[in-house]
Amino acid sequence: MHPTPPARLPSHNPTRSFWIDSSPDANPLAGEGSQDPLPSEADVCIIGAGITGVGIAYHLVELLNDASFSIEHPLSIVILEARDFCQNGGHLTPAAFPKFVQRQALFNTVEAIKSYELEQYTVSLLVKIIEENGWASDIDLVKGGHINLLFTEKEARNKREDFDMARQAQLNLDGVEWLSKEEVEEEYGAPYPGFRKPGYNVWPLKLVTKLYQLAQAHAGKYATLSLHTRTPVTAVTQETASSYTVVTNRGSISCSRVVHATNAYASHLLPFLAGPDGIIPTRGQVMATRASVGADQIKIPSWGGNEGFEYWFPRPVTHDTEKPLIIIGGGRDAAAPSYELYVDDDSETHPLVGKVLREFLPPIFGGKYDPDPEPEMEWTGIMGYTKMGDPFVGPVADLLAENPDRDMYKRQYIAAGYASHGMPRAFGCANIIAQMILTEISNKEWKVPDWLPQRYLTWNRRIE
Repeated sequence: MHPTPPARLPSHNPTRSFWIDSSPDANPLAGEGSQDPLPSEADVCIIGAGITGVGIAYHLVELLNDASFSIEHPLSIVILEARDFCQNGGHLTPAAFPKFVQRQALFNTVEAIKSYELEQYTVSLLVKIIEENGWASDIDLVKGGHINLLFTEKEARNKREDFDMARQAQLNLDGVEWLSKEEVEEEYGAPYPGFRKPGYNVWPLKLVTKLYQLAQAHAGKYATLSLHTRTPVTAVTQETASSYTVVTNRGSISCSRVVHATNAYASHLLPFLAGPDGIIPTRGQVMATRASVGADQIKIPSWGGNEGFEYWFPRPVTHDTEKPLIIIGGGRDAAAPSYELYVDDDSETHPLVGKVLREFLPPIFGGKYDPDPEPEMEWTGIMGYTKMGDPFVGPVADLLAENPDRDMYKRQYIAAGYASHGMPRAFGCANIIAQMILTEISNKEWKVPDWLPQRYLTWNRRIE
């Protein structure tokens, strides 16, 4: 058996996504800094300008501004992105209780509870920032809740068991509501039972744009922040015991600390993360399709079904009778047995997955969707899966306990591997990395927040 090759750099010609390509002003930072000369040095080089990379810069600036840490000179922060700014998609819905029984058995009750607390913390923090800054309409924030449809009796039984065990363990289940088949059918037209939980939708790219602009505006006297898109990092080499050379297609930067916020592509620069014990690039497919009826019949929740293989949600409309655009993703089960694992090319779509997505909604919601739909847009993106389904967060060196190469990674950090569930986790994990960097710079001791699962931390996730 051949060892798994590391991920390649992101493809030059990705499929055109609704989030980035559906309107000319969706991505004002698309080519930001791509023509500007690179700085010769920086205190922190963040590789990746998605919600994790931008989130780390945002938290570094905010932590410095609120005097949580004092440093001797302004912190110079550089974000490097291989393609255009921010490739994020998805919706902002924290998990409520599914998988509780499994997590309790695999880890323990406290760890199981923290899985959900991290997501509640992350989502509520983002919503607070959005509301405090008056961004809700700019980024299309919708507080519509999320409904999981239960297609089989077995699935319904399993979710009930998860719910009962979570309640017994005193997990916060505020806002969770069980819906009978009759209730779902009457209100939404789908003949299945389900449960509703709190959740939001946003335009992810517009949110990350706002976060970067706010971090830039707040950098002030404690930090400098710059972004260079279309600047792929091809290597990180150790210069001295305390500095690295970050090599790009446009020149090199000498950096004291390097952060890998590259999710699915992490193994390109950290080859020991290639393979089943590391981060597995996995292609996800999404399409934008129009409903056949008005928003008054589709309503506003986001949805999940088929054991979580599919998710969908309507985009906001200007009036009730407008037929909403539906974003639907999933269908990887059509690509079995490979499930699109180890695929790092988002320049094309998979026809069988596309067929599943086209045929999914019409039979569930009779009469509300065209049975032979042609989507308005269809695209793919690369997710980063891990064996545990959880990200790696912390110092890179701690992944390599006994490895003699460990010292090469001493001041490198990682937050990556969200297993298609990044929107409700990445910004919280970014906060952890920012705290770790500033405690290290100011010679303080980092304390694990109550809401963070211990198993995310790199020193608990060693790779042989």
